[in-house]
Amino acid sequence: MLFQIPPPTRFDLRFSVAGIPVRVHPLFWLIALLFGSSSNSLVGIVFWIVAIFVSILVHELGHALAFRRYGQDSHIVLHFTGGLTVPEPASWGLGYTRASLTPNQQIVISLAGPFAGFLLAALVLAVSSALGGTIIFRTILGFIPFPLVYLPIGGGVLNSFILALLWVNIFWGLVNLMPVYPLDGGHVARYLLLQRDPWTGLRTSLWLSVITGGVLAVGGLILLQSVYMALIFGMLAFQSFQALQAARL
Repeated sequence: MLFQIPPPTRFDLRFSVAGIPVRVHPLFWLIALLFGSSSNSLVGIVFWIVAIFVSILVHELGHALAFRRYGQDSHIVLHFTGGLTVPEPASWGLGYTRASLTPNQQIVISLAGPFAGFLLAALVLAVSSALGGTIIFRTILGFIPFPLVYLPIGGGVLNSFILALLWVNIFWGLVNLMPVYPLDGGHVARYLLLQRDPWTGLRTSLWLSVITGGVLAVGGLILLQSVYMALIFGMLAFQSFQALQAARL
């Protein structure tokens, strides 16, 4: 199953940010390296890895800080499919339990991750503009406006680093808002549909996940020529279909 917590290894990198524990699985670096391998230089590859690491960490910190806002501790795991923010059980009497969060609170927590990435992208654009960078917008997929930054200093390598930050935080942030479970957009869709119809909301959200995941898998392969995107969304769509079959049984 995708988006499961990988078991700890002795090669994990561990640290904390604002009191939030973070564990980085070694396969995370491999995936980041594969994404950065399209760069033409070793420095460019390193910048891509740093951009992916910072961007996904900021995304998960958005979730973790939202959890904290509602009185729930959590920890972050970065792994081969991205990252997870895992709520911590709290002691209650002789056992452990998790804070009871309302559907609207769950929606806020789900949205906090992508919007933390959008804020990071806005900060990158603001700093680039202050440094005298030229910001232009081009369309991707024929209709999505996407910012490109050209700095008068640093050359193409620094521009590639900025583009990597913008690409991960804007494009993948938007993709993550698609109603495919268990992405953030899938969680939001599930809670909204359950509030609207507690009886069939879950089933509707799973069908929405199957259809959207299938469309994104095909679109990623044909339009973006991304085998990784096709595999991820194809597998997520299949997982949602399996959940539908299990619910029917």
